[in-house]
Amino acid sequence: MKQILLKKVGWISMVLLILVLSFQNVGWAAEFERHDITFKSQGLQCAGWYYVPKDTNSEEKHPAIVMAHGFTAVKEMSLNKFAEKFAEAGFVVLVFDYRYLGASEGEPRGQVFYFEQQQDYRNAITWVSLQKEVDSERIGIWGTSDSGGHVLHLGAFDRRVKAVVAQVPTINARYQSLSAEAQARRAAFYDRNRVEEYKKGIVNYYPVIAPAGQPACFTQKEAYEYFTETAKEAPNWKNQITMESLDIYKEFAPATFIHLISPTPLLMIVASKDILTSSEGEIKAFERAGEPKKLVVFEGGHFDPYDGSGFNEASTAAVEWFEQYLKP
Repeated sequence: MKQILLKKVGWISMVLLILVLSFQNVGWAAEFERHDITFKSQGLQCAGWYYVPKDTNSEEKHPAIVMAHGFTAVKEMSLNKFAEKFAEAGFVVLVFDYRYLGASEGEPRGQVFYFEQQQDYRNAITWVSLQKEVDSERIGIWGTSDSGGHVLHLGAFDRRVKAVVAQVPTINARYQSLSAEAQARRAAFYDRNRVEEYKKGIVNYYPVIAPAGQPACFTQKEAYEYFTETAKEAPNWKNQITMESLDIYKEFAPATFIHLISPTPLLMIVASKDILTSSEGEIKAFERAGEPKKLVVFEGGHFDPYDGSGFNEASTAAVEWFEQYLKP
């Protein structure tokens, strides 16, 4: 009898293990399911989370939102909160990591070319438009910081997009605050790096953040705190970016064609004390956009939309915008 009981316990344990392993790529909440997915972008696989409202049936088509993070960041760094809020409102949502970052494929790691990331967005839009539960005529895009810049650019040229939300977006990445002497030193630094990479095939890196007084892309205290804290939930984030990426990054000027977004509806969410992407520059760019458009300015800095009252204000404004223009 004891042996029979042990065999039953062992069989039950095995069944439970199989069930756990079978569903480890699916997450549940009251209003939605989340699946781990991949899609192809320029020959490489991008990894993403795919949120589907639970009331979906085989005949119903939902509006969809495609979203990704900003400078070097990955989806685990606060984007789940935005995606969950959108999914709870009845949207299908795709959150993805760009190539060379996070859970996505690509070498060298830490390569951040703005035009490649915009290609990834386009391929993500294509993938989501092919899903059976998605209405391909009701797709919106959401971006924050650098990806806020990406959605400004894509909104101007990709007419599959029917609504745009740009949160604290990068407007122009040129180092306007540097003196002529500092710009010359930086240019010489990039020139030396290009020669070294060309002759030796070495990929050089630069830190994204560092403690006060040490060189990094972001020297602000709030940037260090944000990346350090959110990296605890994102072990695949690396505190590095290729030097070639920084050289190319100075060409990034995504708001150049903001006037062409119209008639696609544009919501821009600006932090009043944003010193990273410049709230003043964002508002000036917004003034050049056509209708329909809306500007939301909340009290805070660049990283405040990811938590607390800043998150509540920014995410609520985004939900309302998508509901207005993506839902019948």
